Amino acid sequence: MPATVAGAARRDTDAQATAAWGSPASVILHCGVPVPGPTTDRCISIDDVDWVEDGSRSPIYTYTTYGRDPATEVTIDTSAISGSDALTEITGAVGVLPPDGGCVGAEDVG
Repeated sequence: MPATVAGAARRDTDAQATAAWGSPASVILHCGVPVPGPTTDRCISIDDVDWVEDGSRSPIYTYTTYGRDPATEVTIDTSAISGSDALTEITGAVGVLPPDGGCVGAEDVG
């Protein structure tokens, strides 16, 4: 995991398979979360890693990797930090898990 994410320093966590950045924590990462199934939620791709976006608690957004097992979930407080910068900087570490699928758009379904 990177030492900083979007300018926020990594902080200690006491839970397994987690990482956090910022004080208070603006970015929280959980590895090994359930793999999401097919969804109509927004999906974005950053450096060949697909993320499903949950903006139901805006300005706090949760992104879950799609097409990777185990899945990784990242929660970002976008009122404190840039969500796109945070995802871009975390994607390198998450991208080591090989993909076994990916997001498709309506134009890809035939």
